[in-house]
Amino acid sequence: MRATAIAQPNIALVKYWGKADILRNLPAVGSLSITLDALTTTMTVDLQGAGRADELILNGQINHKIMPRVSACLDRLLGKNRGPAAIRSECNFPIAAGLASSAAAFAALVVATNAAADLSLDKLSLARAAGAASGSAARSLYGGFVELSVTPEDIAVESVVEENAWPLDVIVAVNAHGPKAMSSGEAMQLSAQTSPFYDRWVKSQDVDLAAARTAVLERDFSKLAEVSEHSCLKMHSVMWGSRPPVVYWNAATIACMESVRQMQCDGLDVFFTVDAGPQVKVICLPEIADEVHSIVRGTDGVLSTMRTALGQGARVVGDG
Repeated sequence: MRATAIAQPNIALVKYWGKADILRNLPAVGSLSITLDALTTTMTVDLQGAGRADELILNGQINHKIMPRVSACLDRLLGKNRGPAAIRSECNFPIAAGLASSAAAFAALVVATNAAADLSLDKLSLARAAGAASGSAARSLYGGFVELSVTPEDIAVESVVEENAWPLDVIVAVNAHGPKAMSSGEAMQLSAQTSPFYDRWVKSQDVDLAAARTAVLERDFSKLAEVSEHSCLKMHSVMWGSRPPVVYWNAATIACMESVRQMQCDGLDVFFTVDAGPQVKVICLPEIADEVHSIVRGTDGVLSTMRTALGQGARVVGDG
């Protein structure tokens, strides 16, 4: 009745923004992501919790804000007549700051719960349960390059290329601490309701996905860089066109993008992507990662950096 799982966040290269079905938390569009290695969430789920209600201790502190989503996810897996669960989670990167901490959290939660309750659910079933709690969490069940597609009924997820088949390095530039002012879920609804660019964003997604999938399968870094940056900037344009505008960037975000542009002009194989937050992720080939990391770390406004390779999907690491 107790198990521990580890999961890593994933960073979308072809972005997901918006909901096709808010109640079921189905994404409006498909997406293609990379699962990271060095950024981790380790979660222990004890289904014989001593309290009267579910409890989450996150990095040593009781966390009430995410508890309703955690409890709903447990209900989805175990049924509403279950007993209380005690959950302990440790995360080694900033939370609710545009680094997909909820993706890692819910991926770890469903994997640990599956093991603790001996449910024997397959990976896709767990991905769907995680995705119902956090849209991007479904991708963190899988390693390497991961594609999520959407049908009217549900989602499908698969690894396009495993993490060791095409090694890339990712430099994460942390440009702000603390949670963002508006959650991704709230911002997505606002964009869908008010942005004049939203419908076009949804309709053009399949073209970007096809281009990115081909680039990954052919190991074409330049093509992947082009479509990834294009998708990133389109997504933020949808946000900026919302009323009121949703702007997660700060001065350091733009400075990092300018650093990447200069590296590209200098002939380095590198590109950027930015999710719903100010942090910039810089993707490059491993052989130039030391140089790229040094440049990103020295960019004005960057508070800290993290360097990671591509990683595997969420998995059980112990029984307590």
